Amino acid sequence: MDTRGLSGTAFTTVLVANRGEIACRVIGTLRRLGIRSVAVYSDADSGARHVREADVAVRLGPAQAARSYLDVEAVVAAAVATGADAIHPGYGFLSENPALARACERAGIVFVGPPVAAVETMADKAAAKRLVAAHDVPVLPGTVDDGLDDAALVAAADDVGFPLLVKPVAGGGGKGMEVVRTADELPGALASARRVAASSFGDDGLLLERLVGRPRHIEVQVLADTHGSVVHLGERECTLQRRHQKVVEEAPSPVVDEATRARLGEAACAVARSVGYVGAGTVEFLAPGDDPSTFWFIEMNTRLQVEHPVTELVTGLDLVELQLRVAAGEPLGLAQDDVALRGHAVEARLYAESPARGFLPAAGRVLRYDDAGAPAGPGATPLRLDSGLLPGAEVTGDYDPMLAKAVAWAPDRARAVERLDGLLADVVVLGVETNAGFLRDLLADDDVRAGRLDTGLIDRFVADRGEPALDADAVAAGRAPDASLVAAALLVLAGPEHAAGAWASDGFRLNGRAAPRRAVLVDATGAEHAVAVAGTADTAVVTTGDGEPVRASLRPLVDPHGDPQAGGRHLLTVDGVTRTVASALDATTATVWVHVDGRTSSFAVPGRAALASRRRAERALTGGGDDGAARSAAVRVAMPGTVSAVPVADGDVVAAGQPVVVVEAMKMEHPLLAPVAGVVRVDVRTGDQVRLDQVVAVVDPPADTPVRNPADPAPAPADPAVAAAHSDTRGAS
Repeated sequence: MDTRGLSGTAFTTVLVANRGEIACRVIGTLRRLGIRSVAVYSDADSGARHVREADVAVRLGPAQAARSYLDVEAVVAAAVATGADAIHPGYGFLSENPALARACERAGIVFVGPPVAAVETMADKAAAKRLVAAHDVPVLPGTVDDGLDDAALVAAADDVGFPLLVKPVAGGGGKGMEVVRTADELPGALASARRVAASSFGDDGLLLERLVGRPRHIEVQVLADTHGSVVHLGERECTLQRRHQKVVEEAPSPVVDEATRARLGEAACAVARSVGYVGAGTVEFLAPGDDPSTFWFIEMNTRLQVEHPVTELVTGLDLVELQLRVAAGEPLGLAQDDVALRGHAVEARLYAESPARGFLPAAGRVLRYDDAGAPAGPGATPLRLDSGLLPGAEVTGDYDPMLAKAVAWAPDRARAVERLDGLLADVVVLGVETNAGFLRDLLADDDVRAGRLDTGLIDRFVADRGEPALDADAVAAGRAPDASLVAAALLVLAGPEHAAGAWASDGFRLNGRAAPRRAVLVDATGAEHAVAVAGTADTAVVTTGDGEPVRASLRPLVDPHGDPQAGGRHLLTVDGVTRTVASALDATTATVWVHVDGRTSSFAVPGRAALASRRRAERALTGGGDDGAARSAAVRVAMPGTVSAVPVADGDVVAAGQPVVVVEAMKMEHPLLAPVAGVVRVDVRTGDQVRLDQVVAVVDPPADTPVRNPADPAPAPADPAVAAAHSDTRGAS
């Protein structure tokens, strides 16, 4: 597309009202077009990548989004102060908030998005369904009235039919959505959905919608200008979701034929015309998994989508540039016959989360980051990595946990999936847990490879997969030790940090050979691995568990000049097999991180006091102590955040697994569950800020709990991840 003249005839300065990878993405197109970019940031993002990449950056306020990125007046004031001609909202935050569009109009600044009326109509999902149904677009059965209270929704549920979906009428991206399978579940789902809707969108209105069994989620990208042109750029398959959060997206859909594509496109364009749409938007449909030719409208997102790169890769278009051109009043310069889909593109969202702990959001400082040389933006092919990461970046619970998007293109779907898997294997993020390993496992699934998809596939995959931990039994039994465990053992017990006294004693013996140095490494699931190292890092003997010793070495990787390479890279050799390892040591948290064979692992290195504390906690969770008496069990926070609800009161009798406190973090609610049955004591109130590992409640054994005979077998330990917290809802764009 010809990019000449855009900056000279329309915009000279554009403010990007967002953060992270999408802010970097928009700034990249602005730079290519020669348009001055203005970033905004909160105190938590003062050193963030989008701040560094912009030409100018303006502070909005403190870390809380409500006082920074969601502050309309502050955003517009920043635009005025920097002479911005336009504001690009990205996605999330204020992108679908009519207040920003109105404020831009009052300030004489162009809002890069659709008209206010279109935003308002499509933001109300009930009103949107009424409108598009009048234009002969099929819609799912459900409630279509605004402002229904809980009693009215309960009364309407029987007509809608179970199972059903509770959805906020405002916002989008899956936030606040609750699946309800029986009438008994509905009141609790309504309460949770209203809390999330009010917190995320400032509107707690809800609607009910029929739940389609094993559906596909297919969406269509549309573009419209002020000159009457409306075109679509084909469909995206967004079916691979977890708790309504998109995880992997692709274009085109592997099951949509040309005739269905034309019908989907016509329906999407009809939706856009019905509301006088201008700009880039996405019309979302559900279809039965076995019959994609039947589909129903569910909503329209009046903004750029997270997954827009797959459309860019198969069409060769820059959607941000097209947004800017339309906002400047230019015609699209694109007819429907000009749109051609070439090849296949697949995208995976890299999240800061812990699959080993129920996909809880993760936080921390990025100690090492390697983008594998993959470029960003619409010109990148066949590999693309849109990222907001930098070494040293702090990932907190203040914002959405998405860190980056890995995207791959190929002439066919199979090769695109293979390329994406390779990119995920090569990208290194150490210091913060991510879902990269889970994504690679998902892409290897037979149904995913064959395109046999439905929105419940990931839930079934997770249930069948179990915990992605090291095989502790195999290690203890002497089978081949995991390479990451050997690398971690060498780093902790034979590396320079050990010599400096950071991790363990040196095993010195007077008038004798040095004893093997020993440590306990605790992986992300909480499993313990006893390791021992004899010798130096160059010539070591490593023992894991009760297994046979193996010869191993860990040597710094050097460049052609003989100097150690940056990024903590080593050559690891185990029993004659050599591989490259990236590593990072965090003495503050006593954690070692290793990336080997395309997988990242982290191991805590507890000292004696920490190990003793773990033993006490394990005894408490099993319901007994040294004297066999039942013990109290603490409920701890697994992710810093804000208490959004306390569904129990002091003195209530609770069952094991019952929610006692709900914490909101990273735009999600995380119910904290009672680890054992008993009488609860709650130590927090709604609105309290809570820190990682803080005790928010204690469950005492009931007075009639029998004392266990120490000679009796102990009950099976509770899952420490479940005992700590359980993530139940999740937001998305």
